[in-house]
Amino acid sequence: MNKSEFITALQAKTGLAKADVTKLVNAYGEVVIEAVSKGEDVRLIGFGTFGTSERAARVGRNPHTGQEIQIPAGRVVRFSASANFKEAVK
Repeated sequence: MNKSEFITALQAKTGLAKADVTKLVNAYGEVVIEAVSKGEDVRLIGFGTFGTSERAARVGRNPHTGQEIQIPAGRVVRFSASANFKEAVK
């Protein structure tokens, strides 16, 4: 499902105008990105949690040459699905 299909599905479930749903989806994405980039977690009960985790520096390999390269430490985005979400997917 792409963003357009997602907006259409939300419109069908809510009965709201497509323009309003589009604004809501865009604002939702912006709020989540802003919060997570500040190091905050976004917890949506029954859905999951968006956050960050620290990744240690490590040695990787260039797949074309096999040469070792140093990959620096950094923060990565993570999503942890709620128990309800996990159960629905099973």
